[in-house]
Amino acid sequence: MANERLRAVLLEQGITVAALAEAIDVDEKTVERWISKGRTPYRRHRYAVATRLGVDETYLWPEALSNEQVTAASQSELITVYPQRTAVPRDGWGRLFSRAEREIGILVYAGLFLSEDGGVQKILMDKARAGVRVRILLGDPDSPEVAQRGADEGVDDAMAAKIRNALVMYRPLRAVEGIEFRFHKTILYNSIYRADDELLVNTHVYGVTAPRAPVLYLRKVAGGDIVNTYLESFERVWDGATPIPEA
Repeated sequence: MANERLRAVLLEQGITVAALAEAIDVDEKTVERWISKGRTPYRRHRYAVATRLGVDETYLWPEALSNEQVTAASQSELITVYPQRTAVPRDGWGRLFSRAEREIGILVYAGLFLSEDGGVQKILMDKARAGVRVRILLGDPDSPEVAQRGADEGVDDAMAAKIRNALVMYRPLRAVEGIEFRFHKTILYNSIYRADDELLVNTHVYGVTAPRAPVLYLRKVAGGDIVNTYLESFERVWDGATPIPEA
């Protein structure tokens, strides 16, 4: 059976079979067989193709890895766990974003601590000006979801107030080309802080404020599923979010 996913990705990106073969140093006919006959490449070639195309290996060849291999790769994605967000090193957030070369993503309700960090703001500005895409998702302060989170955490209207405060603090960033802001109206199960394939994920616990909840430090490993799960979640929230009007 033909590999239509691989064929489609090549067409979408305007990459020819010959160009892909040259990029990963294999014969053009070999790539043709991967597509037309659905042949599964050696893992080193799967990884090279996935890296060149910017997609996950398991998307192109979903049956290539056993459940045991996926589980092992996924376990390797977890670098460390911080028992509370306050346990993350003070400069850890800036160091995370400073390593980004393609994508920075922030998904929070308020994330006020980041908006108040002048060093992080400068990093985000510099990265955007260097061509890194920067996307920041804040909770819609007028949404019932934000009101409910405020009630759950015992802070009531203070949650919406923190979002409005963060937006004011982010005013310098909103004028920078390449930095996008949107309001979302989702139930926020996790706050996500992304730099390319590295994530800090602040889990949320009912009745507990975000600074007291655990943080997972994750880095994508070929064949792993955990990082992809969070990245896909970020994209779903982004797609349903609303651009924030200019101040």
